[in-house]
Amino acid sequence: QVQLVESGGGLVQAGGSLRLSCAASGSIFSINVMDWYRQAPGKQRELVASIISGGSTNYADSVKGRFTISRDNAKNTLYLQMNSLKPEDTGVYYCAADPDEPGGSWGRGTQVTVSS
Repeated sequence: QVQLVESGGGLVQAGGSLRLSCAASGSIFSINVMDWYRQAPGKQRELVASIISGGSTNYADSVKGRFTISRDNAKNTLYLQMNSLKPEDTGVYYCAADPDEPGGSWGRGTQVTVSS
């Protein structure tokens, strides 16, 4: 089980960009699914983007065309490039590795705040 640490969050104006990183304590080569989730105040956590080991990606409809998920197995890091940010993108962003598996891992989250 790897430990995950997110970084890159912050305060940005609407229309701006941020790049989130999720550093793993060990190799992510054998991890099948890596996800980014977010949780807005008063709302349930939602899946934002997923990437599988083969490179296929999936996105929530609300972020398609604006966010890009990627993984660098050599650096044991997951990324989320977020462009054209909107106030509704505000929340705590979490990365997860094989979250549906018994040995899955979650990070502690990084805050993203988008001002209008």
